[in-house]
Amino acid sequence: MEAVLPIMSQFPEIETCVECSAKNLKNISELFYYAQKAVLHPTAPLYDPEAKQQMSCFGHPLAPQALEDVKVVVSKNVAGGVRDDRLTLDGFLFLNMLFIQRGRHETTWTILRRFGYGDSLELTANYLCPPLRVPPGCSTELNHRGYQFVQRMFEKHDQDRDGALSPAELQSLFSVFPAAPWGPQLPRTVRTEAGRLPLHGYLCQWTLVTYLDVQHCLEHLGYLGFPTLCEQDSQAHAITVTREKRLDQEKGQTQRNVFLCKVVGARGVGKSSFLQAFLGHGLGVSDAGEPAGEPSAYTIDTVQVNGQEKYLILCEVGADSLLTASADATCDIACLMFDSSHPRSFSLCASVYKRHYMDKQTPCLFVSSKADLPEGVLLPGLSPTEFCRRHRLPAPALFSCAGPAEPRAAIFTRLATMAAFPHLVHGELHATSFWHRVALGAVGAAVAAVLSFSLYRVLVKSR
Repeated sequence: MEAVLPIMSQFPEIETCVECSAKNLKNISELFYYAQKAVLHPTAPLYDPEAKQQMSCFGHPLAPQALEDVKVVVSKNVAGGVRDDRLTLDGFLFLNMLFIQRGRHETTWTILRRFGYGDSLELTANYLCPPLRVPPGCSTELNHRGYQFVQRMFEKHDQDRDGALSPAELQSLFSVFPAAPWGPQLPRTVRTEAGRLPLHGYLCQWTLVTYLDVQHCLEHLGYLGFPTLCEQDSQAHAITVTREKRLDQEKGQTQRNVFLCKVVGARGVGKSSFLQAFLGHGLGVSDAGEPAGEPSAYTIDTVQVNGQEKYLILCEVGADSLLTASADATCDIACLMFDSSHPRSFSLCASVYKRHYMDKQTPCLFVSSKADLPEGVLLPGLSPTEFCRRHRLPAPALFSCAGPAEPRAAIFTRLATMAAFPHLVHGELHATSFWHRVALGAVGAAVAAVLSFSLYRVLVKSR
């Protein structure tokens, strides 16, 4: 003991000292037992013997099957360790410290590993990124479990119950993350209110992350404890993988709730202003009337399509970038934007259309921005209107950020409607003509029913 104690004092990672003899078979089984225990259930990450305090591991309560006598022990030794027949954080930490002091490291390690923690007390990759297969042509959305869970997290951290998260409340939500996942672009990505994030914008941001980067969404749900709190095997149960877009087009209907619109145009045509107008922002100012913050390549909001609420994501893309060999033009609807006061910008959009969308089934809408300005001198060749007519496209839509918000909102509803009905001919997707056709179909059915009934009465009388 005189030789061993100084060594154990100098090296705290030494957990056990066993006197043994291979010749006399003394304590051989004990030797292997403690060696195995030191590897599988080490003390050092859990307990500091000098400070006699347990290191912070995670914020989940003790498992429900804890025995009542354990609660009695905790309540006798820790003031406030049990409240409402449940363990508090102090009681939970004391209980695990008691396990460690009595050599029951495996109990604490079992709890930690049950909740996804590895030997370094970090959440493992298997826990944070469960397997989720997303075939080509499919997209990812939060399902009802996912939306219910993230809304519960919102309500939990909305301490003042004002329906919005302040910067401090948002920081509290992100306190279990290694770093805040949503950056300063948030006010330029979703709708905010005077620097606060309302529930609508909060759900939009979750929808955007799920659609664009489902792996990050799984990580976020993992840090918030979705598998435990929702009693699911993994966060993958919060995600719906949609069927291939090709099948939607074949069947003439889609079950998707989130659509991606790529806003393509030359530099300076007003793509950024178009994205911010989607959030109700004017030129160069935020919803609070303050100067605009950091730019964002994406904006997301909800629109009504045939009486149903759908999420529409706008993504700003430079037209030049789509003319490269490795360009990815995949989307649900393409918004090809040109400046009517600079006709050369239209020819760039026309080139993008011919390269990526002319022979495919992705609906397209040409948008003439800055419609409040005088038109420029037309270049030789087809005008925008003639080009759209020749390619059986809807006539160019007019847009201006200088006008009132309501007329501007109509174009976003139109984009979402085109994305929701990609199987229809482009010319039929104009909001008026499309729903007028639906109405005529209903009237025709009613007329047919009246004629059939009249014919039936004539036949009855003739008999």
